[in-house]
Amino acid sequence: MTNQPEIKLSVRNLVEFMLRSGNIDSQFISNASALEGTRAHQKIQRDNQDKGYTPEVSLKYSLAYEGFSFRIEGRADGIIATDTGIIVDEIKSTNRPLEYIDEDYSKTHWAQAKCYAFIYAVQNELAEIGVQLTYFQLDSDAIKQFLKVFSQNELTAFFYNLIDQYLVWARLTGNWVPQRNAAIKTLDFPFEGYRRGQREMAVAVYKTIAEHQKLFVQAPTGIGKTMSTLFPAIKSMAEGHTAKIFYLTAKTIVREVAEEAFAKMADQGLAFKSITLTAKDKICFQAETICDPDHCDYARGHFDRVNAAILDILAQENRLTRPIIESYAHKHQVCPFEFSLDLTLFSDCVICDYNYVFDPRVYLKRFFTDNGGDYTFLIDEAHNLVDRARSMFSAALYKKPILELKRLFKDRDPGIAKALGKLNAHMIGLRKLAEANQYYRQPEAPKDFFSLLMQFIHLAEAWLVKNEGNESHEQLLELYFNALTFMRTAEFYDHRYLTYVENSNGDTKIKLFCLDPSHLLGEAIKRGRAAIFFSATLSPLDYFAEILGGNPDSYKISLPSPFDVKNRELLIDDTISTTFRNREKTYPVIADRIKTVLAQHPGNYLVYFPSYKYLNAVFEIFSETYPEIITIRQTPEMNEDDRELFLGQFRPEPGTTPAGMLGFGVLGGIFSEGVDLKNEGLIGAIIVGVGLPQICFERNIIRDYFNQKNHAGYEYSYLYPGMNKVLQAAGRVIRTETDRGVIVLIDERFGSSSYRQLFPREWFPHRQIRSEADLKKSLQDFWSQS
Repeated sequence: MTNQPEIKLSVRNLVEFMLRSGNIDSQFISNASALEGTRAHQKIQRDNQDKGYTPEVSLKYSLAYEGFSFRIEGRADGIIATDTGIIVDEIKSTNRPLEYIDEDYSKTHWAQAKCYAFIYAVQNELAEIGVQLTYFQLDSDAIKQFLKVFSQNELTAFFYNLIDQYLVWARLTGNWVPQRNAAIKTLDFPFEGYRRGQREMAVAVYKTIAEHQKLFVQAPTGIGKTMSTLFPAIKSMAEGHTAKIFYLTAKTIVREVAEEAFAKMADQGLAFKSITLTAKDKICFQAETICDPDHCDYARGHFDRVNAAILDILAQENRLTRPIIESYAHKHQVCPFEFSLDLTLFSDCVICDYNYVFDPRVYLKRFFTDNGGDYTFLIDEAHNLVDRARSMFSAALYKKPILELKRLFKDRDPGIAKALGKLNAHMIGLRKLAEANQYYRQPEAPKDFFSLLMQFIHLAEAWLVKNEGNESHEQLLELYFNALTFMRTAEFYDHRYLTYVENSNGDTKIKLFCLDPSHLLGEAIKRGRAAIFFSATLSPLDYFAEILGGNPDSYKISLPSPFDVKNRELLIDDTISTTFRNREKTYPVIADRIKTVLAQHPGNYLVYFPSYKYLNAVFEIFSETYPEIITIRQTPEMNEDDRELFLGQFRPEPGTTPAGMLGFGVLGGIFSEGVDLKNEGLIGAIIVGVGLPQICFERNIIRDYFNQKNHAGYEYSYLYPGMNKVLQAAGRVIRTETDRGVIVLIDERFGSSSYRQLFPREWFPHRQIRSEADLKKSLQDFWSQS
């Protein structure tokens, strides 16, 4: 056991980080290696299996050097035993014609292979060893190879030269970690005391991380979920239980809460590097995101300047928020997005969207290419991950773009046009299958379609490589990437998937639909050691634990609300049916109920509806009947600025009395979740309906799948997601210990046992309303206690 700081590196990351230079260039590069690299590797390995070829050889090398304990890991594509000696084989698949590839084509390819050869030669006491680069041309299956023989001394010198170059970064980490750990050990909880349930949650999080487990937490609003997860996770880092934290969210506003938590702990003396990742199109300095040295000064020479930028920012800053990253990116003239990705390597916590860990198309490969990193995942608002995961693991293609491109390429490239013609003909056949009832579905993967799609991908790649800047390039590129996504999704296809065809809006769609994301989420979680899923509305816990990739050993806790139930009045009006067929006749009744609630106590209220149609109908009646009430409504086309304008109506200027505002929103929309209107900002929520997702084909096939799996299809597809929307909307009202407010649920189904059993414990006690007069009296009784 050594006290030297340990540095873990993959061969790929070491080589690529130290040898990069020049420009960021978005010129088209073949993506087939990502899709077909396995095929190329397997073909070469299979063809050489009788020639002393050992495929996929894991290599690890540890060395104590210059005060550090280095662990270098990687996997050689092949080790070949020949009569004259050993050869390390590095396979690279390419769409580029082989005549453009010579011995000096890639310095990093040679470097990666030489590192593997060094490890193998040292561990097997070889005086010399062969290093071979094998390029596999994907269109023709042709192979071009380059072989060099190196002595162990030559490889040792090369390897240690790389390590010497890396020492500046090793020292950066080696000096930082003791400083960070010392600060963590002296850090006290950054508030005067724990709220009710907060200590219990923090202890459970620490235990989960220490035991490399999974934890599912339902923690009501007010407990302080962000601090309850970050504080114990940070403490566990100083004890060696985790090396890096990923704080995952679905919304920008939640990321800001995590940033505020780090600022609070920094004020208490915490030395800790956190970074917030911002989407590329949002942080880009250019009007149009084109990562090309001809279009962007920040792309030109980026890799020549970025290491200096990294050293500068890390020496000066700990909380790497978007404004800080942009400031240093401007200073050093580097791409802010690529800069931020590099900074994740040296950050203790990465605050980012779910997709950076879970989405197979965009996850951070620098961390997750090889599963099993010493990482902790803190997944905030985890209820959102269910549908997000289904989307991440699904893929669709449409007929119209295929036909349009076929016509466009008829004279430009007959080969591509022919491939598109075959795809279009296949889509016509699929359209006919769905003509009877608009949909067609099958459990099997559409393998005939896959083969046609691969033909198109190969031809499109060859054309895209040679025709950068062509007027048709962008259109073909879009379909090419969509086809790649479709084929990558096909790699995951199993009994948890279903293929369906839909005819709608004058087009035909084929979709690989992930019905049950639990397996793939479970596999993604293996990229780390511990995962904590938490939300105010993770109910029922058993459902979320199953669907989010938990297992029978996963921990589950449900915590009580820290707020006094006397500060809120929950009223259930189950005398009104808001089912679709009854809605129209409820419009005036709902408008009257809203007015009754407002009349008992002036202030700001939000009323939520199951659809925009329902919302707009009641809004028109209410506005006409009660023109003296100030109203505002949500619309489908609202952007981020519109959202802030809407919420601004509920946030009076300091020192002023709220005039009273009534907002109309939709359940599951942008104003029913992640909205924090404290004190007088919101004193009541009226929820119309039970939030069930609209009945549709996808929801029905999810229902059918889970009916077969566990006889709970309706619950998994409709009931639980619907009730989650209701719980989220109700959670907008009481945000602090001093808030007082009312929640009114309107729907006859809230009186049934299937819904009552989903009520959280803080919804008890509650009152049942039988009439408008009953509603009025109950509200008067509550507000009179103020």
